[in-house]
Amino acid sequence: MPATDRRPTFPSARRSTAPSALATVLLAALLAAPPQGAARAQDVPGIEACDKEAKLERRTGCLQSNIAYLQGLIARNNAATQQRLAAAAAEIAALKATVATLQASVDRLQAAAGAAKPADTKPADAKPADAKPADSKPAAR
Repeated sequence: MPATDRRPTFPSARRSTAPSALATVLLAALLAAPPQGAARAQDVPGIEACDKEAKLERRTGCLQSNIAYLQGLIARNNAATQQRLAAAAAEIAALKATVATLQASVDRLQAAAGAAKPADTKPADAKPADAKPADSKPAAR
């Protein structure tokens, strides 16, 4: 009797040995894409050592590349500095407005406190006019 394959016929139990179409597409995309490190290493912007160039045209091009890089760097730094200065100026203006508001509140509170005091009250350390000095002796009878 021949041996029969007794695998279950349920769809969830079946396993496909062929790779799925999605896996094939992803693998092809990964293999077709150039590595990022290799592409960037060919032309890295920055300062180059131009004194190693023997030909005048190449040295001139190298120096012009350095100048262009430095001008771009200065422009980026200038823009960032201007942005920080504008933000600081806005914050200073907001703080000045807050200080003015607080000063107005203090002035109002001081005016209200001054108006609440009656004008005829005397300071606590003032002595009444009819009070006798402490060193005087009582009158004899």
